[in-house]
Amino acid sequence: MARFVVAAVLVVVAVAVAFVIERRRSADAPTQPTWTVPTQLDRAEFARPEAPWLVAVFTSATCDSCHGTIEKALVLACADVAVVEAEVSARKDLHDRYGIDAVPTLVVADDEGVVRASFIGPMTATDLWAAVAEVRFPGSSPEPHLGQHPT
Repeated sequence: MARFVVAAVLVVVAVAVAFVIERRRSADAPTQPTWTVPTQLDRAEFARPEAPWLVAVFTSATCDSCHGTIEKALVLACADVAVVEAEVSARKDLHDRYGIDAVPTLVVADDEGVVRASFIGPMTATDLWAAVAEVRFPGSSPEPHLGQHPT
């Protein structure tokens, strides 16, 4: 009989320990959300596909920080850099195709559409311009990793 009581106590203790461990695991802080950034764009879907570089800014009309992002990006427009805004209500097809789920999302793609740098959310003009300079002219930025999408 004593063995039965000891076995029963051990089972109860094991169940209690398992319950406590499971509660602690589910009480951990929630994970941070991640957003999608495309790694490849079809340059034919954007204006000026012949330009060596594309800065695509995915925005929404209801997004306050999107307006500032497109203004910063437009300064980069030149013969070699096409800057295109893809506002969600006007270009929902692009948002859906590339899985854009946060705005502003800005990507810098080369002539083949390979995304070389990206930003999600507002960024400083300095960070954006440095990232574009770095992908166009490697080694020109003091911090080459700044704003760049890992390749």
